[in-house]
Amino acid sequence: MSVIEYADLYIGGEWSKPTGSDVLHVVSASTEQHIGIVPEGNDDDVDRAVRAARAAFDDPTGWPVWAPAQRAEVMERFAAELESRAEETARRVSDQNGMPIVVANQLEAVFPAVLLRYYARLAKDMPFEERRPGMLGGSSLVIREPIGVVAAIVPWNVPQAITFLKVAPALAAGCTIVLKPSPETVLDAFLMAEAALAAGLPAGVLNIVPGGRELGAYLVSHPGVDKVSFTGSTAAGRAIAETCGRLLRPVTLELGGKSAAIVLDDADLINNMESFFGATLLNNGQICWLGTRILAPQSRYGEILDTITGLAGALQIGEALDPSTQIGPLASARQRDRVESYIAKGNAEGARLTVGGGRPKQFEKGWFVQPTVFGDVDNNFTIAQEEIFGPVLSVIPYRDEDEAVAIANDSDYGLGGSVWTADPDRGTAFARRIQSGTIGINAYMNDPTVPFGGIKASGMGREMGPEGLAGYQQLKTIYLDAKASTS
Repeated sequence: MSVIEYADLYIGGEWSKPTGSDVLHVVSASTEQHIGIVPEGNDDDVDRAVRAARAAFDDPTGWPVWAPAQRAEVMERFAAELESRAEETARRVSDQNGMPIVVANQLEAVFPAVLLRYYARLAKDMPFEERRPGMLGGSSLVIREPIGVVAAIVPWNVPQAITFLKVAPALAAGCTIVLKPSPETVLDAFLMAEAALAAGLPAGVLNIVPGGRELGAYLVSHPGVDKVSFTGSTAAGRAIAETCGRLLRPVTLELGGKSAAIVLDDADLINNMESFFGATLLNNGQICWLGTRILAPQSRYGEILDTITGLAGALQIGEALDPSTQIGPLASARQRDRVESYIAKGNAEGARLTVGGGRPKQFEKGWFVQPTVFGDVDNNFTIAQEEIFGPVLSVIPYRDEDEAVAIANDSDYGLGGSVWTADPDRGTAFARRIQSGTIGINAYMNDPTVPFGGIKASGMGREMGPEGLAGYQQLKTIYLDAKASTS
């Protein structure tokens, strides 16, 4: 892969010279080779981006006051432009963060356009105002208005899909956006800017300023921002929530997880291996909703542990761009160090390592960690309580369904989860008892039409579905007197 270079930032609907001279160097997770360079934004660049977004929002003939069908038309063009760049988007993401190319082709190449089209249709079909009859005479107009300038901060693990969890509903609502991508995954964000420009997105509606945590903190606290949408760690989310609380600024937080995959005593994992892999180890374990705590009944514990160990041990480890790869490298050397520190904690606390636990010997370069399974895990162990964000599973025994529920709910987090059973009705009844924002039966897959998000330390607010659109709207009520109501 040749080195990709950008000299300008995307601000105000055009490529704009950065105010500083700092740059971000992008490195391949598989080869550790230098693959890209882009400008690193600074506070002045954020100021310019927020001003551009504010000007676009305050324009009396601009994006917020366009008819929903008119905004939807531009969003459809944006989706088409993204689709024309889908293969390159997947390749850039995969090379940057280690996502297996097969996964990138399913998520990063497809989901952004799907979300844009879904919210374009929703904007056209959903009424933005309604008249309600009053109980005391007269009636009222209830109006859904765009909330304003949105600061969107996205992580490196699924960068384009997560970007459009925010951008698509914000655009549909009539908001304008300042996006801060993660320093680890910026090449895909600049390609997305090319698509926005080609689609004719009006100037200032979408602005992109990459940078690190300090830049994100500056954007979150910026006086020109009306709403913050953040996906990332719980620790960062708490800091953002404190800032937004002090400013009385609306915020959506999609944070960490330590979800439970509960295997009931009638489950057939052997014939559901592909779905089980997708719910527990997808993207090298670098997805927040993955079920990394596996709860197995004592009556079948040895058998289930052996099945999961066999699955992990048989996975094809390889460079991210290899189509045969099932487990690629982690996103950075820092992330590999983090995962390896948790593997060491699992060993120290007395968990039984059944497979993995080290680096694959066949790779001289790249941030690889073997898929790792621990058995005989107590739910109080560190590896069962803290988010690892890598290909590490903890298999925990339980005696009966009540204990399984108690173990699953004994977590600071509540984002995802799954139940595995031969009886879907039994699985649904069990899922109702789990404290989590989302949970799947014999699979786990986000769908654009329904809300996604967590409870407890996994965040607040929801993305996707009509609820995701509502997060970028504010309500205004106009009271009409009886005479006005009948005129």
